[in-house]
Amino acid sequence: MEMTNDEIKKIINQYNRKRDREKENYHNKLKCDDEWCKRNKERALSYYHENKEKKKEKYKKDKEFINSRSMLNYYKRMGRIKDFKDKYPDKCELLKSRGIVIDEEDENKIILSFE
Repeated sequence: MEMTNDEIKKIINQYNRKRDREKENYHNKLKCDDEWCKRNKERALSYYHENKEKKKEKYKKDKEFINSRSMLNYYKRMGRIKDFKDKYPDKCELLKSRGIVIDEEDENKIILSFE
């Protein structure tokens, strides 16, 4: 299905207007309604309890990836990406398989920010 630029612009404008209406409705009506806030808190709490185990499984499954990404960011900050690639080739492969590009150009950039 091919769409013209005008059709694409129309869809984007409709979407933006809808999002603006939803934001306005939330900030002007729903947020001030105590009954709605109470129901929303109950809904969120029940969702949390029903999906607690799913989140644990997700974090356990992605633990190695999160650890690898964190280590890559550390080595980037220190400007030692080559050392990271030499020390942890398996972690590099995991990151590449998940779509994270490891550039050696970043090695020249030392980023130290302690905020």
